[in-house]
Amino acid sequence: MFIKQLYTSCLSEAAYYIESEGEAAVIDPIRDIDAYLQLAAERKATIKYIFETHFHADFVSGHVELSKACNAPIVFGPNTVTGFPVKVAKNGEEFSIGKLTIEALHTPGHTLESTCYLLKDENGKDHALFSGDTLFVGDVGRPDLSSGNLSTEELAGMLYDSLQNTIMPLNDDVIVYPAHGPGSSCGKNMGTETLSTLGEQKKTNYALQQPTKNDFIKAVTEGLDAPPEYFPVNARINQEGYESLDKILAQALTPVSIEDLKKKLEDDVIVLDTRPIALFVQGFVPGSISISLEGRFAEWAGNLLPVDEPILLVTEKGKERETAIRLARVGFSKFDGYLQGGFEAWQKAGETTDIIIDVEADELAMDMPFDKNLVVVDVRKEVEFADGHVKGAVNIPLEDMRYVASMGDINEKDNLYLHCASGYRSIIAASLLKKEGIHNVRNVSGGWNAIKEQSSIQTEKDVTVLN
Repeated sequence: MFIKQLYTSCLSEAAYYIESEGEAAVIDPIRDIDAYLQLAAERKATIKYIFETHFHADFVSGHVELSKACNAPIVFGPNTVTGFPVKVAKNGEEFSIGKLTIEALHTPGHTLESTCYLLKDENGKDHALFSGDTLFVGDVGRPDLSSGNLSTEELAGMLYDSLQNTIMPLNDDVIVYPAHGPGSSCGKNMGTETLSTLGEQKKTNYALQQPTKNDFIKAVTEGLDAPPEYFPVNARINQEGYESLDKILAQALTPVSIEDLKKKLEDDVIVLDTRPIALFVQGFVPGSISISLEGRFAEWAGNLLPVDEPILLVTEKGKERETAIRLARVGFSKFDGYLQGGFEAWQKAGETTDIIIDVEADELAMDMPFDKNLVVVDVRKEVEFADGHVKGAVNIPLEDMRYVASMGDINEKDNLYLHCASGYRSIIAASLLKKEGIHNVRNVSGGWNAIKEQSSIQTEKDVTVLN
């Protein structure tokens, strides 16, 4: 028996490769499938099945392309309807992988088709549960991402029944392999590990310790952040199918000259600069949006950019392909190519550039008493803001700034000092504001982590949120 978790940190996503006697299965593959094909080739194995736990909302699955590449069927659980050929498993149906058996366990709740896969060893003993978004380490899947006409509470009730009747009776030593880990938006209380045992989850997972069904429903539905904007798009793509990654990459990896970019800028093309933030603040093509590959790049792109409009890339040399692939993972499929030679070529050609002014936290402390138009804009999440912020600061969470053009609480005379926790999100925010013609912005280096160390800056914990 061979099991490998293939974890994509920037998406907090776990896919799995299972193998026995030269036969393999892949569970919940991401869009770019080379890692699975390479692993199978290295181990001289044949991929026999591709199992999907549900229609993923946070990334585009590689199921369609992997199926074509290895001629293996895609297996979904009951109640699945797709726009491409799949094997719809019955509850309790078993599949053989060498000497191993994989049993489909229908566990509706996160979505109606949600299904876990129970792996049994060569002796028929339950060994591991590939739990998808039904059960995480420390949490369960959120029930608010819509399935049919059911309410969040109705889905939560179904999830309770699935956990109590199907998952909880399994032995404590069964290994739990979830589809997501810390940082994922698919749960609200994700643990720090990417695997566990069922016994450990029974002891520590808040959702599994609720005394009644009503308590469970209340516990898992309260305090949920709004799901990211791109989630419904990805779920639809995963259900209906998609065009090949090679075709998307051909568009993205088309070089664009400086002159052509200047023409595209006149048409208000989306220019996405993925260089490190330290480079972006020093100079960029005016109107560019900064979302650096350094952070949770694909998630922020999906949250802030329209997936139905072409994007032109500005990257570090050699990062063009990586950028396009990571965008394709969350549903982007329209590209206008990439700036040939990158920002360096633009700069060397003597074209107009823009910058973002960085200030240290102590400079903010010195400016605050004397600048009557100074406004501190905190772009962290509301829960972060509530836990401590600069007194009088305005909270505009970054995920809300896709609507920046219609925000009436930003005065053109205000001097905006932006910050997040450490600096990644506030640079994105600054670039969005500048794209909308709001240029009186500064970024506070080190963000809240640096600000709270300044004794002369007054802070508070009461919630003041302006939207």
